[in-house]
Amino acid sequence: MGKRIVIPYNKELEFEYGEVDQLSPLIRRVIANNPGPFTFHGTGTFIIGQGEVAVIDPGPLDQEHVDALLRATQGEKITHIFVTHT
Repeated sequence: MGKRIVIPYNKELEFEYGEVDQLSPLIRRVIANNPGPFTFHGTGTFIIGQGEVAVIDPGPLDQEHVDALLRATQGEKITHIFVTHT
């Protein structure tokens, strides 16, 4: 048998609910306030692009999260919405 590799699970994540985190020039993230066993701290919604953007995993039907996404994309056109899970 070969050597077992253990990959540590990093549970540290600095963020504020409703705030946009700029992860790269073309990737932003907003985390919904719905922590749980399947969402960790909350659903991570990703905004890809500038001007014309795609939204990946728009998150729960939560007005605060919807408002945060609308603020994050103000002046931009959402051209695609991708849902990777239910």
